[in-house]
Amino acid sequence: MNHCELEEVTQHINNKISMIKSLLELRAVAKDPDKRGTLLKIEQEVSAINELLDRFERYVGEQRGLLKHLKDLEGFFLEDEQDVLHLKNNIPPHMPKRGQQAAPLLGGGQVAVQSRQTDAPPAPQEQGPPRKHQRNQIKEMEFITVPEFDSIPPYMKGRVTYDQLNAAVQSINTAVTSKYKILHQPVKTLNNVSRTLHQRFKDQETKDTKGQFFIVEQDIREFTQLKVDKRFVGMLNMLRHCQRLREVRGGGLTRFILL
Repeated sequence: MNHCELEEVTQHINNKISMIKSLLELRAVAKDPDKRGTLLKIEQEVSAINELLDRFERYVGEQRGLLKHLKDLEGFFLEDEQDVLHLKNNIPPHMPKRGQQAAPLLGGGQVAVQSRQTDAPPAPQEQGPPRKHQRNQIKEMEFITVPEFDSIPPYMKGRVTYDQLNAAVQSINTAVTSKYKILHQPVKTLNNVSRTLHQRFKDQETKDTKGQFFIVEQDIREFTQLKVDKRFVGMLNMLRHCQRLREVRGGGLTRFILL
């Protein structure tokens, strides 16, 4: 056995001896009535301290749970505040303005539709079969509502905002109106440019577009300032998701038909 091993064995034996001495001292103290009372008192105090520590830990746990609950409530309030601000800043332009009376209710809870031309005199009531729509009446795409915009999947929506999407709707309506104003005019009254456009519009019609209002990308470039790019194609997908239009392809063209 070398010197290091001898020192380790000696240290181990000394530790054992010290532990035995401590046990003997404690045994002697336990047999002494005076010291035994002191030990019991210390044990009671330690038990009381442990109980206080347990109560404090429970209190800290309850406070942590309350803090988490308050943070959750704060998050809910912030979300509600953002929703309110979004609704306030993105009121659809076709909704009634402040101070404007809503459309009156008819029997059965139906809402009476108000004419957009408020200055026009009311049409006289005629008995007999209902009149057909005017032949030259041009259809317009309805604006997207806030619930419809919120229903669009995020991957489809990207960074497009509610106002930007409705601005695209307005541009599409501008293109549709400009196109069909030319189509509804007699060819003899058109100038050379409008006649060329008139013929182009006629050539783009198919059996699938008969009786429908549609435009192509060239109409957007012709009559609006909207850029026909990847972002615009994404907005068309969102409008198709909201049931505002459908596509008909053929002859190298994509026709966007208003629904």
